[in-house]
Amino acid sequence: MGMDVLHYIIKRCILMIPILIGISILTFFISNTIPGDPARLILGPKATAEGVEQLREEMGLNDPLHVQYGRYMTGLVQGDFGNSTYSQQPVVDDLKRYFPATLELTLFSMFLTILIGIPFGIISANKKDQLPDQITRVMALTGVAMPAFWLGIILLLFFYLKIGILPGAGRLDTWVSPPETITGMYTLDSLLTGNWETFKSSLIHLILPGITQAAVTIGMITRMTRSSMLEVLKSDYIRTAYSKGGSENRVLYGHALQNGMMPILTLMGMTFGHSLGGSVLVESVFSWPGLGKYAVNAINYLDFPAVMGVTILIALLFITVNLIIDVLYHVVDPRLKYE
Repeated sequence: MGMDVLHYIIKRCILMIPILIGISILTFFISNTIPGDPARLILGPKATAEGVEQLREEMGLNDPLHVQYGRYMTGLVQGDFGNSTYSQQPVVDDLKRYFPATLELTLFSMFLTILIGIPFGIISANKKDQLPDQITRVMALTGVAMPAFWLGIILLLFFYLKIGILPGAGRLDTWVSPPETITGMYTLDSLLTGNWETFKSSLIHLILPGITQAAVTIGMITRMTRSSMLEVLKSDYIRTAYSKGGSENRVLYGHALQNGMMPILTLMGMTFGHSLGGSVLVESVFSWPGLGKYAVNAINYLDFPAVMGVTILIALLFITVNLIIDVLYHVVDPRLKYE
């Protein structure tokens, strides 16, 4: 069975290659058909036509699109994502600087999602049509329907401006120094280096953006868990477990949840990928220096190398997360066979 899983992983990794190539082609040609001239944006509104044309020639923007794409892919295969026209730095360095902030925020929001969404879904299913079920269903629907930017602004107005118990923006207080860079995630790096003041500051700064980003995913996971658990709780073996004297917690968490985890895992993988790539609004509201904010600046400045770098990175992570979820299927149900 172990070899089956290994062969499956190798096969999926090989299939990543044409998927990423397809995504790169689509993103590259769409990006380069957007109206605007990167050379003129770089030089500013006072640039002469001769100066703009010279810079376009130096950047290779006058070459046919297929030639530009071939040149880009040649560098990409060698690990070169090109240079950002906005930051004037290699794109790979920008990604290393901005991505850890987004990953940290996403991991925290997913932690909240699992911590709240799954128990709420179980309670809702176990108390079907009762008051706890009605309350959790309303909360889940509210979370799914509420725009992230609106929720973020409300949380800022109340917890930061009104009562002042939580910070408003950024990853750290202004008087706190960042920890020594190991992973780029401040909470983890401060833990690894024993910097407790920085850990406390970085954790507190995660609360509001984390709740904002987790609101939608908590609602989705709650609804999916409820739906999955309702199906499982109708099964004969659940009634048998109760008849044998099994406690409610043991039956719900030990038997029913394990057998209802398949659709929950699928949705968790999708929401994790969505959170990685869809954190633009949350990062903008909370001035979070992450990948989403970097992507917005890249689009505004027609920074094609940066747009390509962000897109390929998010696509790679999304595919990887879904591969991990597929492997976890086997952990949840060892009877699965990988063909």
